Amino acid sequence: MASVTFEHVTKRFGDVIAVNDLSIEIADKEFLVFVGPSGCGKTTSLRLLAGLEEITEGNIFIGDRLVNDVAPKDRDIAMVFQSYALYPHMSVFDNMAFGLKLRKTSKSEVTRRVREGAAMLGIEELLDRKPKQLSGGQRQRVALGRAIVREPSVFLMDEPLSNLDAKLRVATRAELSRLHQRLETTFIYVTHDQVEAMTMGTRITVMRDGILQQIDTPHTLYSKPANIFVAGFIGSPAMNFFDVTVTGNREDMALDGGSFKIPVGNSAAVDALEAYTGKQVVLGVRPEDIHDVNFAPPGIRPATVTAKVDVTELMGNEVYLYLISGNKNFIARVDPRTSARVGQDVNVIINMDNMHVFDRDTELAIY
Repeated sequence: MASVTFEHVTKRFGDVIAVNDLSIEIADKEFLVFVGPSGCGKTTSLRLLAGLEEITEGNIFIGDRLVNDVAPKDRDIAMVFQSYALYPHMSVFDNMAFGLKLRKTSKSEVTRRVREGAAMLGIEELLDRKPKQLSGGQRQRVALGRAIVREPSVFLMDEPLSNLDAKLRVATRAELSRLHQRLETTFIYVTHDQVEAMTMGTRITVMRDGILQQIDTPHTLYSKPANIFVAGFIGSPAMNFFDVTVTGNREDMALDGGSFKIPVGNSAAVDALEAYTGKQVVLGVRPEDIHDVNFAPPGIRPATVTAKVDVTELMGNEVYLYLISGNKNFIARVDPRTSARVGQDVNVIINMDNMHVFDRDTELAIY
């Protein structure tokens, strides 16, 4: 088992900087997820660690070993690809055993590891089949099994669930989390899906344009995003953002959005915003912190906003209200008992205990 360290790692493709001065320490047995939009550098970071791309600047360590010039086969890692990369002419058994045979592992040891891995993944009955006889979910398990039998220090996974249907993706997420707990090995996982990141990672690395935006636990990323990008990327539906002006003094400070004006109230927020009095900032409110006035939870610090209902979406246990206030569109996740209907004016409650405020110029969090 091993830790992984990126030390000021940069990767350039000509004039394009794919990864820019990335420094991360990944603990032994951690499940770290790289997340971000396409082209943000997350897969390139994984390929640099695997040795499939050459580092332009910086160092990568696996444990205490510098691996910049170590061949991929000698890095003691196993990688699972989005495309599964199975050999179509080989059986499941031979696909899983291929890497071990290349390393001249004894026949009895190969058989033991493959059968143990197949049992762990529930694919014992598939060992004699060819990949074309398998479903997408079964192929994914075979690809995972091929990595497991290697017994590597680090597992690298590049969007391994993206080819699965929604229901199977949910089930396989849980399988991967259980697998991590059982193997007690370092997992490094790349995805563009923030739901995967939030449900699986012990920590999440958010990337944008090759630059690390924030690395923290899922809870902290959700509750204390470092900037507007992280706040908007983590959470579904995405956080609502409003351009507002800080008005008043410490006793009656408010956020004026033109069509609404809501009191700040919280003393810590007042302290953080006092230097911005008279200036524009960005208010961030998650859809789940906006409630139908008739079903607002008790004990919150409420602020009322009047808005027109544009669209409603019944999700079963909740309703998404697409609302318009002035020229601003935003989304609320409300109690399914709401009587709000399209075209109506409704009062909604913002939970000011959970508001976020960002600097309009730097986009960094103020509160």
